[in-house]
Amino acid sequence: MCYHIIGDYMESIYSVLSKFDFDGELISCKEFGSGHINKTYIAKYRCGDGEQRYVVQKVNGAVFKNIDELMENVFAVTSYLRKVIKENGGDPDRETLHYIKTKDGEKYYKGDDTSYYRAYIFVKNSISYDSADTPELFGASGTAFGKFQKMLGGFDSGKLYVTIPNFHNTIWRYENEFLPALKLDVKDRAGGCRDEIDFITSRKDEMGRIEELVKEKKIPLRVTHNDTKLNNVMFDKDTNECVCVIDLDTVMPGVALFDFADAIRFGASTAAEDEKELDKVSLNLDYFEAYTKGFLSEAGSTLNNCEKENLAFASILITLELGMRFLTDYLNGDEYFKTDYAEHNLVRARNQLALVKDMESKLDEMNKIVLNCSLLES
Repeated sequence: MCYHIIGDYMESIYSVLSKFDFDGELISCKEFGSGHINKTYIAKYRCGDGEQRYVVQKVNGAVFKNIDELMENVFAVTSYLRKVIKENGGDPDRETLHYIKTKDGEKYYKGDDTSYYRAYIFVKNSISYDSADTPELFGASGTAFGKFQKMLGGFDSGKLYVTIPNFHNTIWRYENEFLPALKLDVKDRAGGCRDEIDFITSRKDEMGRIEELVKEKKIPLRVTHNDTKLNNVMFDKDTNECVCVIDLDTVMPGVALFDFADAIRFGASTAAEDEKELDKVSLNLDYFEAYTKGFLSEAGSTLNNCEKENLAFASILITLELGMRFLTDYLNGDEYFKTDYAEHNLVRARNQLALVKDMESKLDEMNKIVLNCSLLES
């Protein structure tokens, strides 16, 4: 039984499993993965002559305070995706997440503390990667997120809740977070990062470009994932082809450009986010091209020309935004991002701003790559 395997937390997780409408007899339950926010378990059940595995997640209620809206979004999007996948002759149990309701018909189970539990069917014969050793693997993740965007092209994003207001509103973050932090300078740190402050303030005029295009209705709001890292794509164990996109906690209305851009910022950089040696930080154009080709091969028919023309710029903007957020948190005394040492957020900020500078020098090449990939798609 589950409690022989899961040790000290056997009673609580065993009680949680009994709340969900799972098929079969429980065989085992083990903690899985290395998430920093949610705790994840794999529960294995015997169903006839076979087995069925379920993913059970303990969602941190201190981080995700609007659990009802979050789960409404998740169920709305996955239900729509299952419908589209079926219509296209695919396998909805592999190509999107299939969430399981509780025995009471609820979308999640509320625990005794500030945590919530939700469950979905484990994607069979699949693996994920934390980093891409080749441009081809990174490009495959672009195909996955491009397909995600394409399949949701007919979904009315206005039906979703905005669970994180102004998430990628760069000019709002500048005016409402960065400038107040700079003015207060509660830890007296601004004097030691004047170059970084000047770098950010000199680019203020660029920060509102995407928001203006949205207001002018040149760029539409779409369903966006908002956490397009490589490890949120499941790949087939045998073929290594992308199977589906996971981790839908931040799905909400947004600008599709930023899903593309954040993947580039994180996955096409030649260094980790907190690399101190800034000469190691740059944009790998081979990775940028591979991801762009994969993304546009699926999403190209969905995006309009204005969106495509701003893909490269959005990659710079979102990198600038994160650099600004790291510096804001440094000025505020490291209240938001977890740090391992005193100047960790300053190092991160410098890293991201170095990447911005390199991207700016390569913008013409990036735009050419986007254009060439768009022509291939058409």
